[in-house]
Amino acid sequence: MSPALSDLPLAVTMGDPAGIGPDVTLAAWARRRDCALAPSFVIADPALFEARAALLGIAARVTRIARPEDAAAVFDDALPVLPLRAQLPPVAPGKPSVAHAAAVIESIEEAVTLVLSGRAAAVVTAPIAKFVLMQTGFAHAGHTEFLAELAVRHGHRPRPPIMLMASPRLIAVPVTVHIPLKEVVAALTQDVIIGTARTTAEGLTRFFGIARPRLAICGLNPHAGENGALGHEETDIIAPAIEHLKADGIDATGPHPADTLFHDAARETYDAVLAMYHDQALIPFKTLAFDDGVNVTLGLPFIRTSPDHGTAFALAGTGKANPTSFIEALRLARRMAASAAETGAVRAS
Repeated sequence: MSPALSDLPLAVTMGDPAGIGPDVTLAAWARRRDCALAPSFVIADPALFEARAALLGIAARVTRIARPEDAAAVFDDALPVLPLRAQLPPVAPGKPSVAHAAAVIESIEEAVTLVLSGRAAAVVTAPIAKFVLMQTGFAHAGHTEFLAELAVRHGHRPRPPIMLMASPRLIAVPVTVHIPLKEVVAALTQDVIIGTARTTAEGLTRFFGIARPRLAICGLNPHAGENGALGHEETDIIAPAIEHLKADGIDATGPHPADTLFHDAARETYDAVLAMYHDQALIPFKTLAFDDGVNVTLGLPFIRTSPDHGTAFALAGTGKANPTSFIEALRLARRMAASAAETGAVRAS
């Protein structure tokens, strides 16, 4: 009998080895008991973590494991590391190198393979530097798009992936993500809003245990268009999409003026907010949850979380990197796996 999803270890990717990924991974492991962390393992070069632990003064024993199934027996006493096949060239904290790209990509690919083969519960990604990977021909804007491609490689047909930012104070989803602001209007269609809202609502039920999620949907223009005086996207695109969602049984409201949607009382009225563009969601989210926010990808046939920060090369190896967001990414991945195990529906996304 196969183990339940919630009983499997989490697969943690290496991230950019010159960034703070190794730092926060080690710091999280050092707090494993205080934070009640479930077993996980890192797909990386063990020597990288041994060297970084010594540099940071973290008393962490790094143990090579041959397979994910060994992680649980090791995790309480040592950080389990599943070695990469690719050789990792020397790493200087704070100094990214194209020479590290192959190992970074292999770590992500292996994590997805292990999760989709039922040997790990979820993928938790450490931050990568897209500009480094792109110098080697990496064709994706970020983790999210690459993970969707990997799902296709494994024979799945994922929905367009959705970036959900989660914290105890706010769940926010940008409908359009990493595109120039001047391209948002052309990219904003009823179908895109409807698809994002459906994936969000289903994800909140499957992975967050919210039986009937309440979605608040932002307008695009100031004051949600002011009845057409400041723009027609609300009346022509957003409002019809909301009516369609209501007809489908989704509890969606709006279009709401974004400038009145994020204060304390307003946040009590919804479970998640859908913003029309990246900064409309990320500015309030990071204002409220800069240290403990978690980036979740919905629409994939597996669970993926990550901290909501980047590589922070200037902090790598200094001991100043805050591991809270990474710890919360690990904890949320475990909770999502437990919720998915109850519904048996993780691969329906």
